[in-house]
Amino acid sequence: MLSSTVVIGASFAYLVLLFAVAWFGDKRAAQGRSIIASPWVYALSMAVYCTAWTYFGSVGRAANAGVWFLPIYLGPMLAMVLAWIVVRKMIRIAKTYRITSIADFIGSRYGKSPLLAGLVTLITVVGIVPYMALQLKAIASGYALLTTPSGAQVLPAAHWWADSTLYIALALAGFTIIFGTRHLDSTERHEGMVAAIAFESIVKLVAFLAVGLFVTYGLFNGVTDIFAQAMAKPDLAALLQFDQGKSFAYPQWFALTLLAMLSVIFLPRQFQVMVVENVDERHLKRAVWVFPLYLLLINLFVLPIALGGLLYFGAGQTNPEFFVLSLPLAQGETGLALFVFVGGLSAATGMVIVEAIAVSTMVCNDLVMPLLLRTAHFAGHGDVTRLLLTIRRVAILGMLLLGYVYFHLAGEAYALVSIGLISFAAVAQFAPAVLGGMYWKHGTRRGVLVGLLMGFAFWAYTLMLPSLAKSGWMSADFLEAGLWGLAWLKPEQFLGLQGLDNLTHSLFWSLFANVSAYVLVSLSSRPSAAETSQALLFVDVFERTASANPVFWQGRAKVSDLQALLIRFLGENKTQNLLTQYAQQVNVARIAQIPADASLVQFVETQLAGAIGSASARVMVASVVEEEALELDDVLRILEEASQLRAYSQALEDKSRSLERATAELRAANEQLKSLDHLKDDFMSSVTHELRTPLTSIRALSEMMLDDEEMPTEHRQQFLGIIVAETERLSRLVNQVLDMAKIEAGHAEWHNSDVDMHALVTQAVNSIASRYHEQGATLTVHGTGALPPLRADADRLMQVMLNLLSNALKFIPREHGRVDVYLHDTSDGITVAVQDNGCGIAVEQQTQVFEKFRQVSGMEQTIQGTGLGLPISRQIVEHFGGRLWLESAPGEGACFSFYLPRDPSKQTVNQEETTTS
Repeated sequence: MLSSTVVIGASFAYLVLLFAVAWFGDKRAAQGRSIIASPWVYALSMAVYCTAWTYFGSVGRAANAGVWFLPIYLGPMLAMVLAWIVVRKMIRIAKTYRITSIADFIGSRYGKSPLLAGLVTLITVVGIVPYMALQLKAIASGYALLTTPSGAQVLPAAHWWADSTLYIALALAGFTIIFGTRHLDSTERHEGMVAAIAFESIVKLVAFLAVGLFVTYGLFNGVTDIFAQAMAKPDLAALLQFDQGKSFAYPQWFALTLLAMLSVIFLPRQFQVMVVENVDERHLKRAVWVFPLYLLLINLFVLPIALGGLLYFGAGQTNPEFFVLSLPLAQGETGLALFVFVGGLSAATGMVIVEAIAVSTMVCNDLVMPLLLRTAHFAGHGDVTRLLLTIRRVAILGMLLLGYVYFHLAGEAYALVSIGLISFAAVAQFAPAVLGGMYWKHGTRRGVLVGLLMGFAFWAYTLMLPSLAKSGWMSADFLEAGLWGLAWLKPEQFLGLQGLDNLTHSLFWSLFANVSAYVLVSLSSRPSAAETSQALLFVDVFERTASANPVFWQGRAKVSDLQALLIRFLGENKTQNLLTQYAQQVNVARIAQIPADASLVQFVETQLAGAIGSASARVMVASVVEEEALELDDVLRILEEASQLRAYSQALEDKSRSLERATAELRAANEQLKSLDHLKDDFMSSVTHELRTPLTSIRALSEMMLDDEEMPTEHRQQFLGIIVAETERLSRLVNQVLDMAKIEAGHAEWHNSDVDMHALVTQAVNSIASRYHEQGATLTVHGTGALPPLRADADRLMQVMLNLLSNALKFIPREHGRVDVYLHDTSDGITVAVQDNGCGIAVEQQTQVFEKFRQVSGMEQTIQGTGLGLPISRQIVEHFGGRLWLESAPGEGACFSFYLPRDPSKQTVNQEETTTS
């Protein structure tokens, strides 16, 4: 055992550390360096789902029911699959309309109804009280186990004032008040709180993994050893079976999974961290896999610990919910036990902090504020920020005290998991209203009211009251005989429905009644103008930006009245900043010049909604403006005007984009013209140079022969030979230019016949071999003999081969030059590659070699020519459905290859398929 001083001291030290993390987070936020801007922090904060129930209750459930602890964690994992569709829409709605809680979300969607928001808050308070009791029970039981001598019985306190659980509740309340009620505006994100929750998620995960490793590899020889010993005992082996002889196994598994899926979204604390505290909806992309991974890790050792505890202590000897503490204590590992207790404390405090903050906001905005607004004293009150903060603090204290009361009434009779499931079933009643409100425009306030009342009534009658009856707080006769002695009113066998466990039974009836009433009443009732307008804004939130939303308000207002209203709830400094920013948005110099129109009214109401909730904000704004009631026809008219404005805006955006595209096209065309002009200049310079050189030689030699009549015959013959060669060179140049022009214009003549490519390549090599010999270079052909013929123009292909071989000769070194010609035949076509061992071509120049009039520089020399040979060759090859390409690296030579298909209609464009070896 450990002394009380050590346990309390360690717990207090951890809470101080948690508060330091929160303080640091708030300080960083004030400096403009937000911690929660990280998607990792956002994803870890979602792990507030793992409370003391996960820490202690899951092991207890696994010890009693084996794999049946899994659905509570499979549900959230499956929910994350739909998070990008559902949760992202909730985040977008909350950001656009400054939603602060699940009650505010539902109340705002259905006409900003104070009655509906208040009902949701009441259901939340009643439903969450058992969950608060769960945390208190876990901490109190863990503390008692650590501080009670081994084997001694833990006795309950003789009087309530001597009960340590009460003081734990008060301590958690005080810590939460300091922690989360320093600001009024609930849409000012609790940066410090989120940072602390992310930190405690890491602490509880590490602590649980530590005890899991200790049990698995310290007390036993690994997971295999634990399962082998468990399988040897029939009572433990049964825990590893899915159905375990239960006739309702599959319905219960489905019900638990569905319940967990709904709870991970609609629990107030989950809505707070996932929706309200979100700073960037893109963070959800990280959370959809990090959060399930976290759940997987924290559940890795649940079954090994449960089975290990049963093997170590024996069944019924020790409370399995606290195996994580009792196993280390039994081995004298008090340090590990204390660390695990701190992890459990972390799990409990994280839940209490976020849940209490969320629920206190709902109580203040949706229960107390509507009552205060009815009083004359409040109407004349000045700054009410301190009053509202006090209300929230009292609500937090009240929530913890209610949890303590429930702990005494039912906590001892119910396991931790059972207490948690009662709360899960309560918040599941919000699912039809929220999901229907986001995707169904015809849902009405009346339908939600009736649906929630019926669902909550069934939850209370079939699940909540039986839990109190089984705890001995009330008579249990109605469980066996039914209400008023009517058997069909048995709460756990309603209308004679049997074969289901009590949770599945309650969930079925409550959700069936809820959904049925919501749909039927909504279809049979006409929505008000406010409901219709809010339905359009919520359902179509992705189709409308906040600035493009239609404003469903008409009447008269004064800027001064609206400014005074904001000051009353937000303070003078913040009001000044908000209205100054708004003035800039509407292009006026001073606040007094802001137009007092519907947009200003909507802006003020939205800002107030962050402090006092949408319903109360609606009431307060209506109290300072002269408002004209909207009818449904007015809503449709405003919507039509907004749609026309949006269509006009869309048309302007389309025209703007068209102009941008046209500008870009004109810019590209201008650049192309510049490039063509540059190429033209290069061409003229190149052609002029090429023409001038042979003409100069011809003229010089001709003049020499003309002036020297006595020139020896052998010299004259030599000069005439040079003149003939230069004349041929001129002819080739002119022919190349004419060829290129004809091919591009489509006027070239093609004389197709059956061509043996091996014979053609051999002929080309033989015709140019003498030039290679003169340079001391080697030219070799690799490949098979005669190849199956293909249809092409032999003269044109000869032109391609001679051009490639001539180019290769220019690049290779003298005396040691080498060019290899490869032929590769396939059923589809023939590939010819000309590989040299020259200097290679730089990567940035490889795309230029196929451009007209381009000349590239080699590693050692500049390659001269007109720059038309390769473009002409590519045009010829592509005419026959083939492809010509280059592979080269500086210093490693160059390889020009072309592929010719036997069927020109099947053009091959993949270089990988045509590269030869």
